[in-house]
Amino acid sequence: MERKHIYRLLEFLIIGVVLGVTEDVIAVTLSTGAHINWNIILIIILVAIPFAAFSELVVDHEDFGLFGRKRKKK
Repeated sequence: MERKHIYRLLEFLIIGVVLGVTEDVIAVTLSTGAHINWNIILIIILVAIPFAAFSELVVDHEDFGLFGRKRKKK
């Protein structure tokens, strides 16, 4: 894997984790009314990381295509 691809992967992985954690904190607060503390944030981070990694490694890969269609390479 080229260096630029690694940087792109890490960049989007970090953004995915940050947005996933933010989204989950909002969802937990609105759905349960729980007070957010560091234990809840830690659990949310541990849940968000695998989903962000899956999204970056599988769904955002150029060979991934829904319904048999592949993305065109730029």
